[in-house]
Amino acid sequence: MANKLRTHGKNTVVWILLGLIVIGLIGFSASNFGTSTGSIGSVGDTKISTNDYARALQREQNQMQQQTGQAMSFQQFEMYGLDRRVQGQLFGQAAFENAADKIGISISDDELAKQIQQIQGFQNAAGDFDRNTYQMALRNQGMKEREFEQKLRAEVSRSILQSAVVSGVHAPDAEVNAYAEYMGQTRSVAWAEVTKSDLTQPVPAPTEDALKTYHDEHSDDFMSPETKKITYVWISPDMLADKVKLSDDDLKAEYNSRIEEFQQPERRLLDRLVYPDMDAAKAARAAFDDGSKDFEALAKDRGLTLQDTDMGDMAEDDLGDAGKEIFAADKGAVIGPVETDLGPALYRVNGVLPANNRSFDEVKSELGESARDAAARKMIEDERSKLEDEVAGGATLEDIAKDTDMQLGTIEYSEDSSEGIAGYDAFRKAAAQIKSDDFAELTELDDGGLFAMRLDGTTPAAVIPFDKSRDQVQAAWEAEKLLEAKQARADEAVKAVTDQPDTQLSATGLLTTESGNLARGAYVKGLSPAALQQAFTLDLNAAAKVTDGEKVFVVRPVKITKPDLKDDATAKMVENLRNQVSQSLAGDMVDLYATAIQNEDGMQINSTAINGVNAQMR
Repeated sequence: MANKLRTHGKNTVVWILLGLIVIGLIGFSASNFGTSTGSIGSVGDTKISTNDYARALQREQNQMQQQTGQAMSFQQFEMYGLDRRVQGQLFGQAAFENAADKIGISISDDELAKQIQQIQGFQNAAGDFDRNTYQMALRNQGMKEREFEQKLRAEVSRSILQSAVVSGVHAPDAEVNAYAEYMGQTRSVAWAEVTKSDLTQPVPAPTEDALKTYHDEHSDDFMSPETKKITYVWISPDMLADKVKLSDDDLKAEYNSRIEEFQQPERRLLDRLVYPDMDAAKAARAAFDDGSKDFEALAKDRGLTLQDTDMGDMAEDDLGDAGKEIFAADKGAVIGPVETDLGPALYRVNGVLPANNRSFDEVKSELGESARDAAARKMIEDERSKLEDEVAGGATLEDIAKDTDMQLGTIEYSEDSSEGIAGYDAFRKAAAQIKSDDFAELTELDDGGLFAMRLDGTTPAAVIPFDKSRDQVQAAWEAEKLLEAKQARADEAVKAVTDQPDTQLSATGLLTTESGNLARGAYVKGLSPAALQQAFTLDLNAAAKVTDGEKVFVVRPVKITKPDLKDDATAKMVENLRNQVSQSLAGDMVDLYATAIQNEDGMQINSTAINGVNAQMR
């Protein structure tokens, strides 16, 4: 297991600090994660607490959600193996902390205090360290100052050792140049797609015996799916729409409950940069005005990205004294510096959103639809207990349909079914799993409806007889024979230009296109990506056949151009490659060193504690 737990990331002091602060702000408290032990494991004498593991899991889950823009359940988190990645990081860090402690690497109390005071999250609006803010942030985590300072000291010591391990690690020039030549190489490629019209002889018509033989040899391609005969009862909001009676008062109440949706003031899309004092803000504004720095560069000077400065859409009243000036400006303008509660700030106007004032009469019909749907959902929810009692009490689905508003239906269900109730994911999932001895169970649909089902019988998947699948068989046979004929024609063209290198591809009778100066991964209309990829593996004037699905190509590189490594654009690519390779090598060095420490000092993994934390995260 030791070899599987890799660090996968070289973290700095900010790694733990920002994680603690951010998690504290969103109200997450790792102190809630109690297990029978306080540690998920150790490397040597350095233990990894369950609280640190819980914090790291939450931090990683939040980061993934921010990157993807989608909510991620902890079950999905585990499915992608991200919990194991977090474990690898923590055990790798513990290895370095243990080694640093053995070697005697540490920092003085004065340096520790300096590190804490420089953390922006512990500073007030003036940019000075604020002990009350510091203590509040730690309380949000259920941490004491001593505990945090011990963690910070260990983190800094680990970072010092990591830096020493990777110092002097540089990518070899030969390797970087080889990558650059590979990535920067361009080719001119002659290519042709072999089509039915290029065949010298037509594909012969199949005999009946040939089709029957093909059917027998490819029987798996001509199968009817397994079907389940299912009886079900269901109810949906649409079924109850006619029973819902809404008055104007009901609709007005719905309108007033959603008034912010229909009555929105004019807004502005804004970026904001806050400065510790007015002099700093004025200096930034001067740099912007003289053109020496744009807004992005000013943000970078503050250690921020545009994502950090984005305020979203704001109304004038949301901006205090700055609102009037900002709302008088045009899109793209930079305003300020102006005083704010957080300190002097510069604003950039990214967009103007007009006011949205939709009256009750304008949205009445829209309100009717949503209110009617909500009322129908409530009617179903109010009846849910009664329906559950009916189902649990052993009433047949037929009786339930007679006694309630639920409707009875049957379906010959297969994995291809999508009509009616089979259009609901919940129904398809239940239908795929149902067994003949299952008891009926009331299950919720995506729209607030309910259903219960019974399996009446199953028809296994079976080969469709030839006489019922003849047309499918013939189409498949003809497609296979046409593909074989096109491949044979392509082989002829490849042989012709290979045997006679001076022969042009177009001389083989194929409609040929020459695409010049192509980079790897380029898009060429009409040419398969797989065919272009193959062209980059061939020697000059060599040729190859490429089959991609039902299409067949012949490709031939006619010119190969190596990149000029001294060219400005290529030089930038070389530098980027050098950095990437150096980082990769440094990562490998850190992983190898961590693994060596784990092997030498011993690594203990408490699976019970890990499972306990994971269970509470679910």
